[in-house]
Amino acid sequence: MNASTAAAVTAVDSEDTETTPAKAAAPMNGARWLVQALIAEGVDTLFGYPGGTIMPFYDALHGAALKHILVRHEQGAAFAANGYARASGRVGVCVATSGPGASNLVTGIADAMLDSVPMVCITGQVPTALMGTDAFQELDVFGMTMPIVKHSFLLRRVDDLPRVVSEAFRLARSGRPGPVLIDLPKDVQTADASHLPAYESAPTDIVPRAPDAAMHEAAALIAQAKKPVVYGGGGIVLGDAVDAFRDFVEQTRIPTVLTLKAQGALPAAHPCNLGMLGMHGTRAANMAVQEADLLIVAGARFDDRATGKLAEFAPNARIVHLDADVCEIGKLRDADVRVCGDVAASLSRLAPPCAAQMHGRHAAARRAWRGLCLERKLRFGARYDAPGDGVYAPALLRRMSEMAPEAIVTCDVGQHQMWVAQHWRFTHPRNHLTSGALGAMGFGLPAAIGAQLENPKAQVVCVSGDGSFLMNVQELATLKRYGLPVKIVLLDNQALGMVRQWQELFFDRRYSEIDLSDNPDFAVVARAFGIEALSVNQAADVEGALQALLDAPGPALLHVAIDTAANVWPLVPPNHNNAQMLDADEVTSLPGTNAPPSSSSPEAFPHAIPA
Repeated sequence: MNASTAAAVTAVDSEDTETTPAKAAAPMNGARWLVQALIAEGVDTLFGYPGGTIMPFYDALHGAALKHILVRHEQGAAFAANGYARASGRVGVCVATSGPGASNLVTGIADAMLDSVPMVCITGQVPTALMGTDAFQELDVFGMTMPIVKHSFLLRRVDDLPRVVSEAFRLARSGRPGPVLIDLPKDVQTADASHLPAYESAPTDIVPRAPDAAMHEAAALIAQAKKPVVYGGGGIVLGDAVDAFRDFVEQTRIPTVLTLKAQGALPAAHPCNLGMLGMHGTRAANMAVQEADLLIVAGARFDDRATGKLAEFAPNARIVHLDADVCEIGKLRDADVRVCGDVAASLSRLAPPCAAQMHGRHAAARRAWRGLCLERKLRFGARYDAPGDGVYAPALLRRMSEMAPEAIVTCDVGQHQMWVAQHWRFTHPRNHLTSGALGAMGFGLPAAIGAQLENPKAQVVCVSGDGSFLMNVQELATLKRYGLPVKIVLLDNQALGMVRQWQELFFDRRYSEIDLSDNPDFAVVARAFGIEALSVNQAADVEGALQALLDAPGPALLHVAIDTAANVWPLVPPNHNNAQMLDADEVTSLPGTNAPPSSSSPEAFPHAIPA
């Protein structure tokens, strides 16, 4: 363009703009209406990956006031939305195309269903005229996901959009939360939606209060107990009952045990907190439950990893079961008193009369019981003075929890998951995001992405293992693209550690397909994605390495080499009750545990908890 032409263009541009026709607005189709509905619903971030049948939706996203995060695999989208929802309590949203895009979401959807995480999952589908013809990338995602969602919607008319979208979000967050699927054919996305009304969000269903009769029965049963124990589960955070739960324990001073998903519901330092119960729970917690004469169960479901051999779980205890989901009460263990309703309200109503009873009848017996439980907590408390020069994973994790006390921690699945639950001192259950019921490897990194985007100012730490990390390692690209300051602690024992531990103890050391000694150099891998990385393999270097990791301004990875033979202790063997816990020096004491631990294991030394 020469100078005279440029001057002419400038002159034209400076003329009265009223004479210049405005750019025509894009027609309101189903996809654009859906984008506006998501904004009206309060969605600010969604996670996805585009493809053929969902392209009209992605076209509608162009220039919209929604932050879309492009992950590098649809499973990453589902887990990121999952982490966003767990960290916030809000509905997470993920998007994928039909066929393989939809099927790649399935594991993340199943995880949300089993851990009661509110999500709305939007999938593209082939045009309605092609449905049932085995068209390209056609899958019956409606039928495929039916067992793992609260509800599925397959839209066939654009007129159904207002009802379906509103109902999907209401269902996802109401009652016991969970995932809802919207399967959206391409022609519904492109259909004219100019006649549709503005979106209206549906109110969340109110959880009813428990009946007065149940409350009176619960208080009466608690008054009779000499050895009561509070057993808290994931329903505490789902029901926004953390404050009420803490107040109940504070007022009654009843010894308390927590499930994996309830870690942080009571501060770790609280004297009544005996720790996690179950397969890898503390001795203090498991012994208290097995000897209790009453369990006050709040938002827990008697999962097999918590109860051990169910027929021998808490054999002397009567049960007061509080839960918002009537289906959980009495499902696995009969309840003497069923308190179905808002868990927070139930705990708040129970606290004053129960606190008064603690000073009345059986007060002396309850004080003696509490004293015994607290003495065991101290006597059997974990120690971190492992001998040797190598890195002792529990000590590293405990130290990091002290250095980052308010961090949101996302975990993958395996030995490191149990070490985090045992040794990190959580301040709130929304700071501990882990795949509980499904136990899905590959959860940690994308969940950390979701948690960081939900709260950009939070300190987010992903603790992973070498097996889990490679399942969604591609999401390092997502970390880099969006500059998310997630800190990754990668515990590398060059094995599928939990499977190896079970093969050692219960399969006569027949190690089958657990060798990961050909792992890549994970620090080099991280740097290839543009992520700062450092490595540590000596205990003396842990403090400096953790500080350097936390001080990194952006995303960073700490590769930690640990002993392949390291095991998680204590352990309740399969088909045994929770009183039959094993430590490293006890593995030959029960049938089926006839293989001694390797002498190279850090837990095989005298710091192990005594019997």
